[in-house]
Amino acid sequence: MESKAGPSCRLVFCLLISAAVLRPGLGWYTVNSAYGDTIIMPCRLDVPQNLMFGKWKYEKPDGSPVFIAFRSSTKKSVQYDDVPEYKDRLSLSENYTLSISNARISDEKRFVCMLVTEDNVFEAPTIVKVFKQPSKPEIVSKAPFLETEQLKKLGDCISKDSYPDGNITWYRNGKVLQPLEGVVVLIFKKQMDPVTQLYTMTSSLEYKATKTDIQMPFTCSVMYYGPSGQKTLQSEQAIFDIYYPTEQVTIQVLPSKNAIKEGDNITLTCLGNGNPPPEEFLFYLPGQPEGIRSSNTYTLTDVRRNATGDYKCSLIDKKSMIASTAITVHYLDLSLNPSGEVTKQIGDALPVSCTISASRNATVVWMKDNIRLRSSPSFSSLHYQDAGNYVCETALQEVEGLRKRESLTLIVEGKPQIKMTKKTDPSGLSKTIICHVEGFPKPAIQWTITGSGSVINQERTWLKEKF
Repeated sequence: MESKAGPSCRLVFCLLISAAVLRPGLGWYTVNSAYGDTIIMPCRLDVPQNLMFGKWKYEKPDGSPVFIAFRSSTKKSVQYDDVPEYKDRLSLSENYTLSISNARISDEKRFVCMLVTEDNVFEAPTIVKVFKQPSKPEIVSKAPFLETEQLKKLGDCISKDSYPDGNITWYRNGKVLQPLEGVVVLIFKKQMDPVTQLYTMTSSLEYKATKTDIQMPFTCSVMYYGPSGQKTLQSEQAIFDIYYPTEQVTIQVLPSKNAIKEGDNITLTCLGNGNPPPEEFLFYLPGQPEGIRSSNTYTLTDVRRNATGDYKCSLIDKKSMIASTAITVHYLDLSLNPSGEVTKQIGDALPVSCTISASRNATVVWMKDNIRLRSSPSFSSLHYQDAGNYVCETALQEVEGLRKRESLTLIVEGKPQIKMTKKTDPSGLSKTIICHVEGFPKPAIQWTITGSGSVINQERTWLKEKF
């Protein structure tokens, strides 16, 4: 006689076939959780009145179940299965919501809530997705400099500890860098830590720079997925020194070319517009075909007027790239004839010449006894009043400090010349006799009475002398 299966037998049978029994109308349900947070999975089933117990399991990749939590509806007790990876991490509430603390990447599974009655088993599957925000991307292994027309590694953009893996994008001045053969080469790789299952993404950028990249910022970003969708993290800017060859050479002169005079020191400076700038040049002096190798400066000391000419400099390894400048060493010569102290007789002629030789037109000024003369002195017949101190001074106004002067001290000598005049007082009581004497050196004057030879006392009030 066939025996009727009891409740316990029916229950075992139900558990065996539970994986194939789903509540009609329930599809896939996904719970997104951040790495390290608590995963909360509602059972999503209406609790039947005749519920015996609820149970949670997850499925292995081969489909076999692993039970992890049990709650009896009658005894109100909760039991957790001995699964090492979930030890002390599970919590099952009265409404059969399962919580898993400290979410890990390994928690990405298909979990199933099972509610068991005497007659049936109801299941509701939940897919768990775990997301880990990566570290802020950083540009590392940066090139110390980039060179124009050379494909060179700029650096690596690295972002660590991401799940799932993300994508890295490079930017130049805020614009996306797309791969371009021979100009932009991107090499992406990712590595997963076997313990944490987190990804590290690295993107290497090889780049051919141009002069337009001077002071241009380069950045990179990582695009990743979080519980709420797609997100992006941006790196700090990186600016690179751009090396480029010299395209032009210039030559500078100190002091200013318009102010160089004999006796000065001249410093020539040669500059190239490359980066880094050239450190050595060839300097070519007037009349010397062979260049003098020097740093970017070359100094000539105590120059003379014969140093006037064209000066050049060029690159050492590219002599055709050359710069030149014309230098004039200014000079000023003054010759005064006669000069010094000159003694002449009254009435003599005295030609005076002040001859100027200069690198450009010079101004000439004559002074007599510190008073400026309107014209140069000319003596066809010397007078006593022509005597004095004469100075011929010349200067180049454009050249500071270039000034010359010579002096002439003129002495005019002559025999004394006498002229007498007399005045009668209106009262008629006295007369004044005036003796005008001209001569150099200063003559001595003596008064006598005609015919007597007597010397008259010069202190007499009726006698006057004038020199």
